[in-house]
Amino acid sequence: MSPREVAVIGAGPAGLAAGAWLARQGFEPVLFEAADSLGGQWNAASPMSGVWPGMRTNTSRVLTAFADLDHAPGTPVFPAQEEVLGYLHRYAAQAGLLPRLRLGTRVEHLARAPGGQGWLLRSRGGGQERVEVFARAVVATGRYNAPLLPDVAGLGSFAGEAGVLHSFGYAGPAGYRDRSVVVAGCSISALEIASELALAGARRVTVTLRRQRYVLQKLTAGVPTDHVAFTRFSALAGAVMPPAAVAQGLRNLVVSSTGSPEQVGAPAPDADIFAAGLTQSQHYLGLVAEGRIRVRPWIAGVAGREVTFADGSSEAADAIILGTGYRLSLSFLAPEVAQALGLDDQHIDLHDHTFHPELAGLAFLGLFDQVGPFFPVLELQARWLAYAWSGAVAAPDVAAMQAGLAACRVRRGGPQAVPMHAMALLFARNAGVEPDPDRWPDLRRALLFGPLSPASFRLVGPDRCADAAARMMTDAALFGCLVSPSMTDEEAARWEAVRAGLRANAA
Repeated sequence: MSPREVAVIGAGPAGLAAGAWLARQGFEPVLFEAADSLGGQWNAASPMSGVWPGMRTNTSRVLTAFADLDHAPGTPVFPAQEEVLGYLHRYAAQAGLLPRLRLGTRVEHLARAPGGQGWLLRSRGGGQERVEVFARAVVATGRYNAPLLPDVAGLGSFAGEAGVLHSFGYAGPAGYRDRSVVVAGCSISALEIASELALAGARRVTVTLRRQRYVLQKLTAGVPTDHVAFTRFSALAGAVMPPAAVAQGLRNLVVSSTGSPEQVGAPAPDADIFAAGLTQSQHYLGLVAEGRIRVRPWIAGVAGREVTFADGSSEAADAIILGTGYRLSLSFLAPEVAQALGLDDQHIDLHDHTFHPELAGLAFLGLFDQVGPFFPVLELQARWLAYAWSGAVAAPDVAAMQAGLAACRVRRGGPQAVPMHAMALLFARNAGVEPDPDRWPDLRRALLFGPLSPASFRLVGPDRCADAAARMMTDAALFGCLVSPSMTDEEAARWEAVRAGLRANAA
């Protein structure tokens, strides 16, 4: 067992980021991938992938990237699945990960090694079983690969000719042309699938939901919404403002840009946006307004082709597509490891989503339920992990991790999704790479109100880059916003109020 060798389970965005940053810190990562190619969810050919060919990202290319590699020239603002997969292949090659990949190799068991030193990993690839011991291991298998099916009376008896399908298995609209489809759920995938079906010739599309969420579109006044909604200022303000004020501010942002769903004929969401939830779809609200998507309450039952809703209405359907989310599945973990983690279908107890005090040498990457752009957060978590293990930054001690576990357990009773900007700042601070806006007066406006781009976390700390400031300013000005480096009077006043709150908290 080499003390520098690390097993990384998964070669999607999380596993590739972990491998790249561990290698930069002198480790020797070995990436295990069950599919025949890297890419994770973005490899549509993988049985573990829930994307479909031609699917577009709901995050902009600036925030669907890592700091060390831009997308290819000509990539659209919202790249297609094939373009993201090509990007991941280029990233893996640039990071020197291709020789470190074990493709077509499924990890079947992960446990403490005998004697408690290292991690025993049993894998199977090419019909051969292999048992190895690694000094460390990283679980980066993804959060969205085990479909969660709702308990609906009679669902198994559905007799529509196109059947029942979870959105994980959706492969595009061709099979639903001129058919009546019920789409269950109000997540991004449910609304995007419903919209695609309505635009691609389905005879009738009905969305059925337990609660109406607020809906953001991909663009706000020509700017990608993730550049506007997930800023450093919003994250900092959320740490000092009363929760009710944070909720009202977010609701105002959403309603001012896209309206509220009841304006176009959908149900009215809860006035508290955190209670209602937030989703995203470029076309959904417009299609509801045009009557091309109908909205009904949740399914009460199914009998043959007839789908009955909670309000007593019903309709005959040819297909039911379930956009009802995912359960957390880590079946390869040894029972004693799963027990230490408090693992169930939705929860895992970790300090800052990464470490556990009883499981030294084991880390988890990207297993949180997140709202907003994913790639920058994965990179920051991978950097913290690599820095903590190499000693580039101080690793959390047992007391800190115990406190982190306690906070994690408290959150079990509430919403599990975490906004991208809050998660990004958490990992950036842990990694020592969060710049103080007041120390960069020429960059302050872009740092606070511009997109939370990967380049903005290369200004300070380990692996800072000389061109980070220029790249960050380019990202901020890309869509015609924040061209001026000076804050407006309103922005300056808002920042002063938040800064005063941060100072009070620190004191």
